[in-house]
This record gives sequence, structure tokens and C-alpha cells, in this order.
Amino acid sequence: MGLNVAALGDFNNEVAGKVLLQTIYKGNTAEYVSIQEGIKYQEPLNKVAVIPYFQGGDAVTTPSGSAIFTQRNITVSKRTAYDSWNLQTLTQKYLGISALPPGSYEETFSLLNDLTTELVAKAQQDNDNFIWNAASGSVFPGSSVTAEADGLKALISGSTANVVVATGASATPITGSTAYDQLTGMIAVADPNIIDVSDLTFFCGIAVFQRIINGLTTQNLFHFDPTTVKSRGGFYEVPLPGYPNVVIVGGWGLRSSERVVLGPASDAYVGTDLLSDTSNYQLWYDINSDTLKYRLRNKLGTQIGHPKYWVSNDQA
Repeated sequence: MGLNVAALGDFNNEVAGKVLLQTIYKGNTAEYVSIQEGIKYQEPLNKVAVIPYFQGGDAVTTPSGSAIFTQRNITVSKRTAYDSWNLQTLTQKYLGISALPPGSYEETFSLLNDLTTELVAKAQQDNDNFIWNAASGSVFPGSSVTAEADGLKALISGSTANVVVATGASATPITGSTAYDQLTGMIAVADPNIIDVSDLTFFCGIAVFQRIINGLTTQNLFHFDPTTVKSRGGFYEVPLPGYPNVVIVGGWGLRSSERVVLGPASDAYVGTDLLSDTSNYQLWYDINSDTLKYRLRNKLGTQIGHPKYWVSNDQA
């Protein structure tokens, strides 16, 4: 007779299978720029410029010069991510055995640490996207958040008074063969007062950054060492050969853009209520709804202190 297994399905040991999380390129512009905390809705950057005026003559008694006070406001947008998970829905799946604790009161599960780690990483990625690409008065893509103010991409552009717009080859998309000339061309038109600052930074997207590295490597400019490329705060960073105070940063927020901007990183501001809000989350079991819930909430806004210190190639 033999064995009759026609009524049985093929065995698939789902419990033994590995749970794969997504690989996430984290964004963290806050690692580079200045942070202004404690903002519930709007606070100013208070600026002052002292200008002396020299007079000739033996006896000078006429007051001259000026001290000019101005403000640039940082306005933050409220952003909340919230969801609830009914762990009862896992009991009929392989996860019921592999992830849930014994007993019928499912209040947690073994994958929780992995899922919350991914949750925070994706939230930071979305934060970086918002910091760069928010458009005042518009609903931010992939959310229902209406931005209260522009992000850095709009602020550091020709639409902001006194921001320097690059010309010639520096105003075109970066190519590997001309990347060095394009970048140094942007430095050439920058305000002379910022040329020697310690944090002069090019911000660009990941694809543009890779083109720059390819160009610097193949041209072997000044014996460029590709091993100087490093990761900092989830960003690629590399020094610009010949300029010891200049770094090039490739980040998430500009990943879909040809935009390249140059300026002192400390002159760009991210406003928030608490910096820890960008990575913290709340997680709790709600006995009334019998669900595990989480909430991430932050307030984010951006501003630049001195538009004249910034150069943009103004690419889309």
C-alpha cells in the first residue's frame, strides 16, 4: 500500500525562517548644522552687524558707523507618526509560535526591538527629507503634514535674497570629469569672509556625491585618496583636495536632486522642541483596545542665518 500523503500540503518550516529587516540609509543633517531647541512654534535668530566708519582729520567728534539688529524666524511644523498593532492577528501565523510569548495575553513580541530600531531609522530618514524638501504651505509628500516654512533646499536658492547663485559650469549638474572645477568655481564666487571658516561644507545628494568621488579618484587630483571617504551621522563625507577646511557631504535629503549648496554648516539651523524628539518614541500596550501602540512626534523647521554666506548651483 505504501504511505498516502495526498491530503497533506508540502511542509514549509516558516518558524525556522529568518526575519529580514530593510537596509536603511539614515539621514542626519542635524549632525552638521546648528540646532535651536525649545521652539514650540516660532523663534527668531537674532542677528547683529557692527559696521565701523573711519573719518579723517585731527579731531573727530561726529558719531559714525552703525550697529544693525535684524531677525530671521525659525518656524517649526508639528509631525506625528502613530500606529497600533493587534498581536492577536499573529496567533494564526508562524509568528504566533516564533514571536509571541506563552499565554493568551499578547502584550509584546520578540521582534519588538528590531521593529522599533527600524522605526526610528526610517523616522530619521523622513526627518532629513523634511528638513531639506519642505515647501511652505504645501502638504509634504507621503504625509498629511502641511509645512509651516520652507526647507533648506528652498532657503538656499536664488529665491532667497542675497544667496549667491553659481554661474557657468558651476551652475550645471555635476559630472565626474569636471566635478573639481565645478566645486571650486562655487568657492570662487562665495563671500570672501567665509573662505577660511572651519566648517565650509558642500551639501549634495548621494548620487551626486558618488559622481564627485568617481571624478576625484579617476583624475587622481593631488593624489586623492578615496579611503578618506568616511561616514558620519549616516552621511558620506570627504575633504575637498586642496582645501583643508572644506568637506563634501552626501546626504539623504537631496538624494533625488542635482542641487549642490555651499556654506558654513553652522550658519544653517534646524529648529525643534527637543533634539531627542527626532529619535525618541513612545510604545505602550493599551488594554482597552487590546493593541500595542507607538507614537513618534517632533517639531521641525529650518533657517539660514546669513543668506549671503551661501552659494547654490540652483539645480532642481
